[in-house]
This record gives sequence, C-alpha cells and structure tokens, in this order.
Amino acid sequence: MTIRVVLADDQPLIRTALQMVIADAPDLEVVGEAGNGAEAVELTDTLRPDVVVMDIRMPGMDGIEATRQITAGPGTAQVVVLTTFDDDDYVYAALRAGASGFLVKDMALEEILAAVRVVSAGDGLIAPSVTRRLIKEFAGRTSSGGSTTPRRTISGITDREREVLILIGRGMSNAEIAEHLVISVATVKTYVTRLLTKLDARDRVQLVIIAYEAGLVTPH
Repeated sequence: MTIRVVLADDQPLIRTALQMVIADAPDLEVVGEAGNGAEAVELTDTLRPDVVVMDIRMPGMDGIEATRQITAGPGTAQVVVLTTFDDDDYVYAALRAGASGFLVKDMALEEILAAVRVVSAGDGLIAPSVTRRLIKEFAGRTSSGGSTTPRRTISGITDREREVLILIGRGMSNAEIAEHLVISVATVKTYVTRLLTKLDARDRVQLVIIAYEAGLVTPH
C-alpha cells in the first residue's frame, strides 16, 4: 500500500528536495504541498493523506496550530514535525499538539523517509537529539517552580499496564520491554494497545508524555 504524504514547509527548496526523494521511494507518494499551516489543514481535509510532514515556523498559521487542528479533526492523518528548530518549547508544544514524530532537518533523508513509514504504521518517533531535549524539559520542570504544577492523574490501568507505561516512558522498545518483564512481544503489544485506549493517546509518543506528566518516570 502506498503511503500518501502532504508536505508543509514555507521554503520551496525544502519541499522540492523532499518531494524528489519521496518520488524515488516505491511505497511513498506526495499528494500535496503547502506553504503554511492553513494550507496544510485545508489539504489534509481535502486529500486525506496518511502522513503530513510539517514545518513549525511558517507565515500565518504555524505548524503547531496546524498540527493541533489536523489531529483534532475527523481524519486519521499522522503528523511528523520536521524543523531546524529543536529547542524545548517547540518539542513539547508539537508533541502536546498531537504530533507523532519530531525530526530535525539535518537528519539523513533516508532517516526522514523511515520516520514517515514508522509514523504511518501507527507508531511514534522522535529524533535522538530531540529526545534528550524533551527529557531536559521535564527535568527542568521537576527541579524548578514547575514542580508545583498538578501532575496528570492516571486511573483505570492495571499494575502491569502501569509497569509497561513506565518502561515506554524510559524509551524501551516492545522487544526490550518483553525481555525486561519476561513476557512475549505480542503480549507487550496488547498492553500498549490497551494503554492507548484507556489513556486516550494517539500513539507511543503521547504515552511517553503521559508517563512523564504523571510522575511515573523521572529524568536522570
């Protein structure tokens, strides 16, 4: 099955470079291009792509608001944020808005294409450099005045599901979780599916955020 992609970036050269690379991938197809967030939302509503590759800083509606509107809409498009700006505020805002991935433009093009495939399959992906910044974001909140902010309450999950959520928050893959808990990978996938449903999370990335916000995982 071909993965249908919309590219949203205010720089035509960036869109052209991505379009050329995607055109060489037999399982990917660019179905639309947008120069700002409003266009990205409109194209997503009209074309119903599988994945939107979204820049953050764009004229008019930025990528954060566009991501929020797309993920809150009736469609099933996943958003991968791709930007040169990987500081804490953008990372957290993009993921809170519902992005399933956060990548930086200095990554290899092959890695970006791989991320599109991963996100299309329903998983989440964050660039390693961004993961480190995200952890620092929560570390700063814990060690500063941010610790007075009420933590997210987790209810309705079992003790085992709580264990799995903690390990997801620590960045473990399904295989690593299975080995750690001495259970099968298929069983881990079942727990992840249950957590997504019970916690109303779109994907694994949001489960990581929930684990941190609930205080189940603390940055080291």
